[in-house]
Amino acid sequence: MSSNQKTSRKRLMVLGIGGLTLAALLVANGLAARTRHEHAVARWTEAAALPVVSVFQPVQNAHGDTLRLPAHLEAWSKAPIHARVNGYLKSWQTDIGSKVKAGQILAVIDSPDLDQQVAQTRAHMLQEQANAALAATTASRWQNLLASHSVSRQEADEKRSDAAAAKANAQAAEADYARLSTLEDYKTIRAPFAGTITARNTDIGQLIKADTDSDAELFDIADTHQLRLYVPVPQNYASVIRPGMQVQLSVPEHPGQTFTARLIGNSTSVDPRSGTLMAQFVALNPGDALMPGDYAEAVLSIPADTHGVSIPASALIFRAQGTQVAVLDSAQHVHLQDIHIGLDLGERLVIDQGLKPADRVIDNPPDALREGDSVKCADTGATHAANA
Repeated sequence: MSSNQKTSRKRLMVLGIGGLTLAALLVANGLAARTRHEHAVARWTEAAALPVVSVFQPVQNAHGDTLRLPAHLEAWSKAPIHARVNGYLKSWQTDIGSKVKAGQILAVIDSPDLDQQVAQTRAHMLQEQANAALAATTASRWQNLLASHSVSRQEADEKRSDAAAAKANAQAAEADYARLSTLEDYKTIRAPFAGTITARNTDIGQLIKADTDSDAELFDIADTHQLRLYVPVPQNYASVIRPGMQVQLSVPEHPGQTFTARLIGNSTSVDPRSGTLMAQFVALNPGDALMPGDYAEAVLSIPADTHGVSIPASALIFRAQGTQVAVLDSAQHVHLQDIHIGLDLGERLVIDQGLKPADRVIDNPPDALREGDSVKCADTGATHAANA
């Protein structure tokens, strides 16, 4: 082999070795880059797997609060007016919406049957009174005859007994006549108290039947110069009801306008069917702005409570263990804390056991959150995926 051929072979070997080395370096560099990328993706995946949560600190309920409850209004006094005598309605004097005074005539009933009964009982009364007078005179005369021994004592006693019986019969007849005369007064229907006529369920010529539950009342009357406000207070808030307290109320027909009512009493017992304490307030109604039967919303003031803290209702966790919240420690680990709700104010809750103002509570905790889980706070930022 010539020297030129040997030189060419050596050059080719050097080039081959260099190429293989370069290829090995390229492969090693690619594998290293892939490994770095996989590690970055793994780190990003692990970071993304941590739940991102919002946290807050409970606030002490040191300034009090308000509680909004449904309520309803009723007239201070109300009465359905029924008939006490049979007959036909002769006339009516007042219609719905009319203001009436106590004793004012509402309607008149024509009752000829009652008129005849009154005339009959009056005649019977006069008859019995006459019989009683005659029996009394006879007894007196026989008593005088007894003094002269013209009649026996037995006969005198019989006449005296007849006089007593006749007097009793006369008194019974007088009582019967007085009863029917009193019923005569009920032919004129009068307002039992001052108020407003809220219903009229009769008209001229209508047949009136007394003392029957099948017929509707003739009139309804309500005293609305002041109204009763009934507020069913849930048992958890029963301690809020205090003597002399005042509440603000509003009704749908007067948006933006509030009225004041004062507590006058409560049921002093919790209704087992609804779990509420019925509180009764009185609201003045000088301009008749409030109407009986109205639905209302009552706003009750809740006194300050330095022993409890306030949190949003969205922080609650309801599980088999009971009512809990998720609290973060300094290492960003979750701890499920048992709590007790002192007051439920709808969107916010007053917690009297289980939380302190310094605790960090998770708002809207994920359903899969468990004890000891690691999380990230929303305000600390999130780790983004590394570039390929």
